[in-house]
Amino acid sequence: MLGKSESRTILEQALGYSWADQTEAVLLSEDSSLTRFANSIIHQNVAETNAELRIRAVFGKKVGVAVTNNLSPDSVKQVVESAASMAMLQEENADFMSLPGPRPVPEVKAFVDRTATCGPEERARIVGVVCRKAKDKGLSAAGALETGQREIAVANSLGIFAYHPSTLASISTVIAAENSTGYADFLSSDVAAIDAEALADEAIDKALRSRNPVSVEPGEYEVILEEYAANDILDFLVETGFSALAVQEGRSFMCNKFGQAIVDGGVSIWDDGLDTSGLPIPFDFEGVPKQKVTMIDRGIARDVVYDSYTAGRVGKESTGHALPAPNPEGPMPTNMFFASGDASIEQMLRGVRRGIWVTRFWYTRTVHPLTVIVTGMTRDGSFLIENGEITQPIKNMRFTQGYLEALRNVEMIGATTKLQRSWFGGNRVPALKIAKWNFSSATEY
Repeated sequence: MLGKSESRTILEQALGYSWADQTEAVLLSEDSSLTRFANSIIHQNVAETNAELRIRAVFGKKVGVAVTNNLSPDSVKQVVESAASMAMLQEENADFMSLPGPRPVPEVKAFVDRTATCGPEERARIVGVVCRKAKDKGLSAAGALETGQREIAVANSLGIFAYHPSTLASISTVIAAENSTGYADFLSSDVAAIDAEALADEAIDKALRSRNPVSVEPGEYEVILEEYAANDILDFLVETGFSALAVQEGRSFMCNKFGQAIVDGGVSIWDDGLDTSGLPIPFDFEGVPKQKVTMIDRGIARDVVYDSYTAGRVGKESTGHALPAPNPEGPMPTNMFFASGDASIEQMLRGVRRGIWVTRFWYTRTVHPLTVIVTGMTRDGSFLIENGEITQPIKNMRFTQGYLEALRNVEMIGATTKLQRSWFGGNRVPALKIAKWNFSSATEY
């Protein structure tokens, strides 16, 4: 970790080397460690320390980007020259307006000293609990525990400087029996928040209860999706619809739907970079402070997120959701929230006549982005529900399902939420009871 003072020095040095009309410098550094385990033993410890300096140079409407992970003065000068040279060779982008100017950036605490200093001994202690409990039940545990610290610093020639440090602790495990598996994970900025006993118990319970699964016929079922599975729905909504660039290019399911009900009235989804119950970051990769953006409010399509480029194209203000340049995906939300409801798991189960309980999905892929039709598989614990009770474990199923359609058929939303990793940051999601879910084929495992 470089710290705020050294980060500022490096960025100012980079800006000082530039002769471009406008220049942006982004410094990303990371110090992360990973403990992997399989067959209920630790088999690998790895650690990585890296820093990346990303320069964006602007001449009029020509933009070039260059990157280095060598922070020596000569390398900093060279990467600035490379960005400027590439910019001058580009065609003009008529839609580019300007790099953003400075705005006050709030501070948000996302750094925990214990996580930053967590070593292999502490990670081994946590992993050891999971492995021992699995062995005691005659099961095999596999997974990984990651801890680390990160920092982002952004400066530009228009006066922006922003700095934010954070930590992350993440553990996941798959516990296997002879013909079944169970899953659990946990994510936080604080490694001390990991309850290894509870994590192991959750995965072990699922592995034991899902032994000797039976086949069920494909078809349309009621489903209860645990938070792990519900997270997949939110990820695909973010990826296919919540970016202003996707709307401007006509490839978002939000197109021509603003102000209209697109899902059930109990569904509200938003991004808030300052909410510390997620993975907060108070500004984006352009140094613009993050605004809270509500995408879906009680079922109604409301808004998407912007960076300075997409905002400038339509005369709006950036919401602070730029990703690192160059960025073909456009702005993205990084600290997402799916509003909880008031249902307990027992209440969800009670209302199911014949349905399927899903722990999580995997190998999910988009079939049709405008309708968010997705195909994938269930994994690590699926169960048949009959007349309000879980009756038996079932083999994994392939599904082909419109995620928007599923959210139109939400019947109950869990009263609590769980923090999950997303493709762009973190999601906090509840469990969901959905009236119709299309399982398109069965498997033999």
